Amino acid sequence: MSRYYMGIDVGSVSTNIILMDENKDIHYKKYMRTLGKPIDMLKEGIGEMERDLKKVEIAGVGVTGSGRYLADIIVGADIVKNEITAHAVAGLNFIPEVKTIIEIGGQDSKIIILRDRIVVDFAMNTVCAAGTGSFLDRQAIRLGIDIDEFGSLALQSNNSVRIAGRCAVFAESDMIHKQQLGHNQSDIARGLCEALVRNYLNNVGKGKEILAPIMFQGGVAANVGIKAAFEEALGQKVYIPKDYDVMGAIGVAILAKEEVKKKGRSNFKGTSIHNVDYKVSGFECDGCSNVCEVVEIREDGRLLARYGDKCGKWSNSIDKDNIKLA
Repeated sequence: MSRYYMGIDVGSVSTNIILMDENKDIHYKKYMRTLGKPIDMLKEGIGEMERDLKKVEIAGVGVTGSGRYLADIIVGADIVKNEITAHAVAGLNFIPEVKTIIEIGGQDSKIIILRDRIVVDFAMNTVCAAGTGSFLDRQAIRLGIDIDEFGSLALQSNNSVRIAGRCAVFAESDMIHKQQLGHNQSDIARGLCEALVRNYLNNVGKGKEILAPIMFQGGVAANVGIKAAFEEALGQKVYIPKDYDVMGAIGVAILAKEEVKKKGRSNFKGTSIHNVDYKVSGFECDGCSNVCEVVEIREDGRLLARYGDKCGKWSNSIDKDNIKLA
């Protein structure tokens, strides 16, 4: 029976699941749109994995992403880590001497600065869409092209059009203006790639010492136009790892492997969790002025977990409430 370590990255846009062997080689990779249903996507992904790979032993599980605590409750993770740590670990596995990691996803972007294999600085953008993949998705629709063709179209340009990229709204109106002036699509596509890179470097990368080797990961790394724009702006070669789109999941799988080796066992609940009926509900606690929104997760009717309360009043009373429910 094959022995693997599972990495799960639950984000607002995508949910990624990978299986890694003892040698850190990837044997299974699943990318899914989260669609606001992280539990359903987790169940679907693990169910498909079980069907695709018959005899598999999951030796350990790590979770990351904005939905990492929810994923931990559902699957029984051995380690829970933030995205910065997960992406840094995966990046170091690909290029041990990496000094800068650029990560751009659909809804956010981040920069990670490493020195001597240690994270010394980082920054994230979770507010402005102009420095994320959703910005390019929207402009591709405006241009009437498939997002998969966007990067190669940009590379065809010999005369880039400068587009204001400080704000997604202004960039869109500026792009429409350039279309009306008669600029061709390839020049506009290149201008949009350069606008995104400019926005990233002026916001997320502001004040950061960006040294080589530089690695580019996240879904937007698939866009060759963005890679070229980064290389032109930085004057450095930018490396893209083979599994650029699931690096967060790879990072926590590596950490899960190390954690299980230390403690000698795994908390993983098993692949059959895709058959379990989970119900999520919420309520506002009026116990104090915080008015916390408390989320409850039930597994086949049993109260599995609560989170969201700042004081622990509800999250720490699960066992007591399960006795009452019984």
